[in-house]
Amino acid sequence: MNREENRKQVLNKLKELSISYEIYEHPPLDTIAIAQEYWKNIDATHCKNLFFRNHKGNRHYLCIIKDTTPFNLKPLEKQLKQGKLSFGSEKRLEKYLGVKPGSVSPFGLINDIDHHVHLFIDKQLKDSEKVSYHPNDNTASVVISFNNLIKFIKTMGNSYEFIDPTKEID
Repeated sequence: MNREENRKQVLNKLKELSISYEIYEHPPLDTIAIAQEYWKNIDATHCKNLFFRNHKGNRHYLCIIKDTTPFNLKPLEKQLKQGKLSFGSEKRLEKYLGVKPGSVSPFGLINDIDHHVHLFIDKQLKDSEKVSYHPNDNTASVVISFNNLIKFIKTMGNSYEFIDPTKEID
């Protein structure tokens, strides 16, 4: 699918689930540093969406972390107890979430019909009224309530759990 089709698929799913949203157009945002410049006037918590695979390549994870939280893979590996993790390849990203790098978001779960991807969600997000994600297209950001994010994830049928990405584990 192209960007426009990806976006339309997400917005249609949100409408189908009676999830209200706001949408903001912007140039392609390939990094958090670039995105923060465009997000500064959007009233929502913004996130990093990181796609990982385990060392065997048979498990895949989407880790959703508040955008301002420093990210360090080693402590996260220890906390998640999933063995050595590495970023999923572009091929795996397309296979499991149907998106390209730079457009990763929980909305990619629409394409995970086998519910293969497990989510790790930053527990800090529970304190957010609204959250923002790309609609499987990095030329827009969609804002929904945090409660509606959880509703969306539950509807998609993927497993998830909350984590503390700031926690250091010995």
